[in-house]
Amino acid sequence: MKRVSLLVAASLAAVGSAFAADLPSRKAPPAPYMPPPPPPPPMWTGFYGGLNVGGGWSANRINPASTALYVSPVTGTVYALPGGAWGGGNAGGVVGGGQLGYNYQFGSSFLVGVETDFQGTSMRSGRNNNWAVYPDPLVAGGFLTPLSPAGNRGFALDWFGTVRGRAGWLVAPTLLAYGTGGFAYGDVSGGFWNGARTRVGWTAGGGLEWLFVPNWSAKTEYLFTDLGNGGAQGPLSWNWGSRLHPQFHTVRAGVNYHFNFGGAAPLLANF
Repeated sequence: MKRVSLLVAASLAAVGSAFAADLPSRKAPPAPYMPPPPPPPPMWTGFYGGLNVGGGWSANRINPASTALYVSPVTGTVYALPGGAWGGGNAGGVVGGGQLGYNYQFGSSFLVGVETDFQGTSMRSGRNNNWAVYPDPLVAGGFLTPLSPAGNRGFALDWFGTVRGRAGWLVAPTLLAYGTGGFAYGDVSGGFWNGARTRVGWTAGGGLEWLFVPNWSAKTEYLFTDLGNGGAQGPLSWNWGSRLHPQFHTVRAGVNYHFNFGGAAPLLANF
């Protein structure tokens, strides 16, 4: 009897196992493969334009006493001699203008670009009178008298412009630190620059730019500019013993609008 009971129990267990195997599985299917999201598009690539304002000051004594004409009151002979006093000191003033440029962003960290700007300035210095006295070489005990104009006429930088390359590192997706340098030109008048007013040279500097809302950025920038060696612009314009390079510093702040064409629109919401 016991044997029959064991056989019946084993048979029922076998039938139950087979029946359970035929039931559908309650295990959820594996999730489909989802590739990682693509990186955000470059926010800085594209054209931009904007305005800036700041200040500038000369980097050297660009206002020395220029050559003046002296005449012998006895013989009437005219001499071109250096003036006897310095001018009104270093020039300084307000700088303001606009800029246009294009950026290209590499990946998430690097940026290169090109920018041109044009600036008007109020950089001026005072003038001085010529108090130098020279002995008359042809008349014993005589002196030469300065003719008008004598002394220094002062210095003015009415405008200047640059065409520069830019290269930078994205400290954060919306914050750019960059260096810049290239070609410079400007209108220099007064002082000892009595020849051609428009001069050319070079400029270099750097700055920070912050993309604070979509399509808009704010920047601060420093530039050192050298408008070249003027040399003697004529027989009466020698700058006796002083540097002939009009050199000046500028510090300016500005805003830029980043256009959508030429690159992806900034997507700050992704960050």
